[in-house]
Amino acid sequence: MTTQEQNLPVHIGIIMDGNGRWATNQGLPRSAGHKKGAENIGPILEHARARGIKVVTLYAFSSDNWKRPKAEVDTLMGLFRRYMNEDIKQLQEKHVRISFIGDRERFEPDMIKRMNEIERDTAAFDDFHVLLALSYGGREDLIAAIKKIAIDVLDRKYLISNIDEHKVHNALSTHAVPYPDLVIRTSGEQRISNFLLWEIAFAELYFTPIYWPDFNEHDLDDAIEAYGRRHRRFGNVTP
Repeated sequence: MTTQEQNLPVHIGIIMDGNGRWATNQGLPRSAGHKKGAENIGPILEHARARGIKVVTLYAFSSDNWKRPKAEVDTLMGLFRRYMNEDIKQLQEKHVRISFIGDRERFEPDMIKRMNEIERDTAAFDDFHVLLALSYGGREDLIAAIKKIAIDVLDRKYLISNIDEHKVHNALSTHAVPYPDLVIRTSGEQRISNFLLWEIAFAELYFTPIYWPDFNEHDLDDAIEAYGRRHRRFGNVTP
């Protein structure tokens, strides 16, 4: 077993960036880039599972993406709807647990209903867990967590002095999974863009110039192997 295999990340977060720029470089409309990016999700998830990764969180649509032109948002909503009604069935057949994080109340009722159904139907699967971040923002999730904790304190479930990292983690939308070990961002941008702000405090960050539609299994291997060569100290010193 290689060092990289020994240091395999349990949870990988992926900021899937660059669909629009990929399309522009191809002389295509941005919608074609989003479609190509959606088609790339399945192969990457399948390869991550084959490598032994247990959790993958995909940053598909941020809370700020609602500000984009209506035509582009409508295109994305159509892709999400098709993905949930068609592509996710393949994941369900492979016993993949699927969860959605983010403000789902901003979506149309049929999409909310489908999200709830998918979560219900896959809740018992525990080998591989995929979280889809839709209408998600790390700051917004922290605000929601703070409100939950404040309500618990007002309801006298515990004292302010009892608030700790464990209680904050349990109040977040990602409470069912461990913190990410590795965060990958495609497209060359080197920022985290409001993604899992609390959870990635000690995550290793990996930036690649490859646009998401071109990011393939070998590129995922490169990221995992780069992670395996790093020494995570969590504030300590290397022995």
